[in-house]
Amino acid sequence: MNALSTNLPLILFFLGGFGLLLAEAFMPGFGIAGILGIVLELLAVNCVWQAFGLEAAVWFTLLVMALIGLTVYFSYRSAMKGRLSKSDLVLRDTQHPEEEQRLDALRALTGREAVTATPLRPGGQILLEGRRYNAASGGEFLEKGVRVQVTGAAGDHLTVCRIDPET
Repeated sequence: MNALSTNLPLILFFLGGFGLLLAEAFMPGFGIAGILGIVLELLAVNCVWQAFGLEAAVWFTLLVMALIGLTVYFSYRSAMKGRLSKSDLVLRDTQHPEEEQRLDALRALTGREAVTATPLRPGGQILLEGRRYNAASGGEFLEKGVRVQVTGAAGDHLTVCRIDPET
C-alpha cells in the first residue's frame, strides 16, 4: 500500500494527462484540454525522474510518446474508416444522400428561364415555374422582374445570369 500512496501523484498525472489528450484528439482544434494534458504528462515525467532517476524518466517519456502516437493513429484511423467516421463528430467531404438529391434537383433546372422575384444583390429569390428559389447572380445587381437564365446550382441556391432583352 505504501508504494501506491507514494506513486499516486505519478499515476494520477499520467492517467489524467492521457485522458485529456485522448479527449483533445476528438475535439476540433487544439485547446485547453490538450495543453493541460501535456502539462500533466510533463508532471508525471518529473515525478518519475524524482522517484526513480533520469534513466527511468527517459524510458517513461518514450512510453508516453508511444502511447500518444498510438492514440493519434487509432483516432485518425477510426475517423477515416471506423466507427467514429459514421458519427456526427467527423466532418465529411461528401454530403448526405438527401442533400445530394436536393442539389441534383436544383442542377436539373439549369438552362431554364425565370424571373427575379426580389432584387438580386447578388443574392435573392427567383420565380421559376410558379416556385420561389434562392438564387445569386454572378455579382451583378438585378432588379425585381428581370428575366434570367439558370446557369447552375451551388450549395442551397441557383446561379443565374441576366437574359438580354434583344435575344
